[in-house]
Amino acid sequence: MSGARTAPALFFLGCSALALGVSSTSQEQREAEYYVAAVYEHRSVLSPNPLELISRQQALELMKQNLDVYEQQVMAAAQKGVQIIVFPEDGIHGFNFTRTSIYPFLDFMPSPKLVRWNPCLEPFRFNDTEVLRRLSCLAIKGGMFLVANLGTKQPCLDSDPGCPQDGRYQFNTNVVFSDNGTLVDRYRKHNLYFEAAFDSPATVDLVTFDAPFAGKFGVFTCFDILFFDPAVRLLRDFEVKHVVYPTAWMNQLPLLAAVEIQKAFATAFGVNVLAANIHHPTLGMTGSGIHTPLKSFWYHDMDDPKGHLIIAQVATDPQGLPGTENTTSEMDGSHRKFLKILSGEPSCEKDAQEVHCDEAAKWTVNAPPTFHSEMMYDNFTLVPVWGKEGHLQVCSNSLCCHLLYERPTLSKELYALGAFDGLHTVHGTYYIQVCALVKCGGPGLDTCGHEVTEAEGVFDFHLWGNFSTLYIFPLFLSSGMTLETPDQLGWENDHYFLRKRGLSSGLVTAALYGRLYERT
Repeated sequence: MSGARTAPALFFLGCSALALGVSSTSQEQREAEYYVAAVYEHRSVLSPNPLELISRQQALELMKQNLDVYEQQVMAAAQKGVQIIVFPEDGIHGFNFTRTSIYPFLDFMPSPKLVRWNPCLEPFRFNDTEVLRRLSCLAIKGGMFLVANLGTKQPCLDSDPGCPQDGRYQFNTNVVFSDNGTLVDRYRKHNLYFEAAFDSPATVDLVTFDAPFAGKFGVFTCFDILFFDPAVRLLRDFEVKHVVYPTAWMNQLPLLAAVEIQKAFATAFGVNVLAANIHHPTLGMTGSGIHTPLKSFWYHDMDDPKGHLIIAQVATDPQGLPGTENTTSEMDGSHRKFLKILSGEPSCEKDAQEVHCDEAAKWTVNAPPTFHSEMMYDNFTLVPVWGKEGHLQVCSNSLCCHLLYERPTLSKELYALGAFDGLHTVHGTYYIQVCALVKCGGPGLDTCGHEVTEAEGVFDFHLWGNFSTLYIFPLFLSSGMTLETPDQLGWENDHYFLRKRGLSSGLVTAALYGRLYERT
C-alpha cells in the first residue's frame, strides 16, 4: 500500500497539550488529572539484506544503532517530564525477514506472569536478552515507563501439537517496562500482517498494566486495531482508558491512513491512544500521534527523512464527544432537518411571509444516478455530490447511507457519497459497512476512491446510515492530512450519524467505518 505525499506537518488539534496546566488549580490537582506521554516515530536502520542469515553479533550491532537513537529520545523526553514513552513496531530489528533470517535478531522472552525480572539489574539471568537489558536500562535512565517492540523466541517441545518444525515459536512482541526497569508485561501480536517470520500465539494475549500516574493501559499492535481480539475485548472487558500502540502502518487513503484510524479508534471508544509508527516515507509509512477523544497531537510527514518525537499532556480520565442524550443540537436548523428526514415528517421553514414545507421524500426525487468505483479495493456504490445543498442516499446490500449537506461556496472539485456492505478481501479479510463522503481524484467518476490529500471543498453536513453493528469508527480528514473532530456522533432512530459544521480546511474524507466482527 502506498502513502500519499504531503508537506511536512506537525499538527495540534485543539489547545496545545502542554498549555493545559495553566489554571488556578493546584499543582497536585493538575498532576492527578493529567500525565505526560511521548511517542517516537522512528526511522529505523534496516538490514541491507534481510533475507541473508547473519550472526547474532552482527544483528546486535545493527540493533544497537536503533537503540542508541531510542536512548537519545528517552533522554530528550525525560527533560520534558515524560512519564511514559512508546516506540514503534519493527523499530529495533526492521522487517522483510524470513523465519530463518530473523532468528539472530530474536531475544529470549520469559513470561512476566511467571518470572519477576529486572533485566538491567539482573543482566545474566537469561541468555540472548541483550535488547531487553538495554530497554530496561533506558527505562531506569529516563525514569519513565517504556513500551517497545522486538522479536522474541520461545523454545517448544515435540509434545506441543502447535510447535513449529524448527522447535521454537517466534513472536512479534511488545514489552512494557516500569520506571524502575522491571519487565511489567509482554504482548505477542495476534493479527499478523503478512509476517512469515513470526507465529501467532495459540491464544490471544489480553494484556493490561497499571501505571500509578494514569491507571489502566491496554496493549496491542498495528493490524490488531481492525479486529475484535484483542483490541475491542480489552476495552470492553478490562475498563481500559489508555492504549499503547506500536505500529508499522503503510498509509492507504482515503479510509486507512495511520493517523486517521488511530484517531477514529480513540473517538469511537472514548480512550486515549498513544500511537508510535515507524518512519519510512518511501514505503508509505508515517503517521504517529497522541490521541484523545477530543484532541490529537500528531505527526505525518512524507518528505522529511528524520524521525520525530511527540510529547503531550494527557487527561487521566478521557472525555468523549457529546451524544444524542446530552446535546441541544436539535435547536440547530440543519439538525432539525436531519431529525425530520429520519422520522419521515415534512421539513418546514418559516420566512417573513409564510411557512414552506417539503416532504422528506422529495429531497431525493431528482437524485443523481448511482455509479460504481473501486475504493480501498472494494466495489463501492456512489452518487456524485452536486450543488450547494441537498440530501442524498446511496445503498449497498442492507446498508443505506445518507448525506444532508450545505456548502458555503462551491469548488470545481468532484465529491461523492459512497456505500459498501460486504467482505473486504485484499490485504486482510474482514466484513465492513462503510458510508463515506470523499473527494475524488479528478473530474471523472472513475477517480472517486483514489488517494487524495489536498482539497478545497467545505461542507456543513450530517452523514448517517442504518448500520448493523455497534462498532463504528469515524474517519475524518481535511486538506493536508489534517485530523478533524466531529461535532457530534450518536444513534437516532436506528441510524448512526456524524455531524460537523465549520471544517478547518477542505474536506478529504468523512466516513463511518463499521466493523461486523462476527461475520469475518
